[in-house]
Amino acid sequence: MPRNLRLILEYDGTHFHGWQVQPELDTIQGRLTSVSSEVTQEPIHVHGSGRTDAGTHALAQVCNFLTESKIPVENLKKAMNSLLPPSIRINAVDEVPLSFHARRDSVFKHYRYRILLSKSCSPFQYAYVHHCPYKLDLQKMSEAGERILGVHDFSAFCDSDSEVESKVRHLLSSSFLFDSPRNLIEYNVCANGFLHHMVRNLVGTFLEIGKGRIASEEITNILESKDRSRAGRTAPAKGLFLVKVGY
Repeated sequence: MPRNLRLILEYDGTHFHGWQVQPELDTIQGRLTSVSSEVTQEPIHVHGSGRTDAGTHALAQVCNFLTESKIPVENLKKAMNSLLPPSIRINAVDEVPLSFHARRDSVFKHYRYRILLSKSCSPFQYAYVHHCPYKLDLQKMSEAGERILGVHDFSAFCDSDSEVESKVRHLLSSSFLFDSPRNLIEYNVCANGFLHHMVRNLVGTFLEIGKGRIASEEITNILESKDRSRAGRTAPAKGLFLVKVGY
């Protein structure tokens, strides 16, 4: 009988072309597939909880794969980490029922987007924040974040070329936290699922609201319009982190 192994990992997505395997491109899934196959000495297909864009980071991505290998999980974790680049680190490996699937069984995902409010950005922060040198109305942004809670069709915040059958998602939480000592805004959002670029499109719209270019109450009309052209620009991927996947 094969074993089904679940991995929890973190990664710096700066120099990767996202999660999903792509021909001739360096991706997180591609690295994990190659390394797990080398360690187990068998063809492996890694299933992730979801795709992250090029430049997006993860604090606790979840994936799983089936293997005939009898290598103990701790030894397998050590072996894989020794072959992976320092920008990808497996923090836990455990054996789960054969029925478990990292994507199909997930019930929520938590993302965090980080915005730095300052005139300049340190080179040691640049890859992990969206630098915004403008003054923002945080109260208006928070009000807008609360207005999108609940079950809605998020077509207005999804890429127009998306081919998913349904763009209805349940937003469980949507809130802003301002870290005054570090001049850092953190937007935390949790939902039963996300559309392509959905979080980044929401953040781009919140930034327009913070700058006073869109009224906070207008986000309700944008949401109901299902018109992507009415929302803000897509915020850069580098400020986005996958924080947690719930099961």
